[in-house]
Amino acid sequence: MREISSLTRIMARLRGPKGCPWDRKQNHHTLRPMILEEVYELLEAIDQGDDHALREELGDVLLHIIFHAQLAQERKAFDLKAVARELAEKLVRRHPHVFGKERITSSSQVLKRWHQLKLEEKPTRRSSLDGVPRHLPALLRAQNLQKRAARVGFDWPNPSQGIPAKIREEIRELSRTRGRGPAFSRELGDLLFTLVNLARHRKVDAESACRDAAERFAQRVRSVEKEVAKKGLKTTDLTPRQLDQEWKRAKKRGLSY
Repeated sequence: MREISSLTRIMARLRGPKGCPWDRKQNHHTLRPMILEEVYELLEAIDQGDDHALREELGDVLLHIIFHAQLAQERKAFDLKAVARELAEKLVRRHPHVFGKERITSSSQVLKRWHQLKLEEKPTRRSSLDGVPRHLPALLRAQNLQKRAARVGFDWPNPSQGIPAKIREEIRELSRTRGRGPAFSRELGDLLFTLVNLARHRKVDAESACRDAAERFAQRVRSVEKEVAKKGLKTTDLTPRQLDQEWKRAKKRGLSY
């Protein structure tokens, strides 16, 4: 595509001797937190159903892909064409039911075959958990680790009974720590990890569920602050009982939490 070629030329110029001082200063590591932020902004655009924002945020993510490819090209490691070529080969290789003669009729079979092919492509991996990035958000990483472990037999034989029992056990262990020291942090982590297991078996994305809960909480706090401000007050001027009453009024306005 001419547009992609144009973007690569623009990036090369920005990185050139007479380019942008900021762009010339960047490397893979300095760009790392920025691409993470752009991905989260892309997720927000998807959640909002805003096509204009979606197009813009996809462009911002594409910018980082082109930027990293340019950095790699300067190191004589690879270029954007190599990235695209490898991706195209992978898509064909992992869809033998589309580009080959295999017969697969369901999405579950597609996923199973995808994982089989992925393992064949990466014979150096020693564990079923290899390849789950350490820097994923904690809930997302926990859920991905659990999914990988379940494929090789590490799962609940009777999740509808076992997971709730485990949650109760973890709550008891957490209470014994009396909210203090490293033991509290460890037991709290165990409880959260078990809750993620519950979400996985109920076909709920734990990361999205927690994000939605946080957003509902934020909406209610803002609503309470707005209503209190109409009275010429701040939330810190209210007693705990008055604040709870305002919280319940926000709930009645449809901001459930």
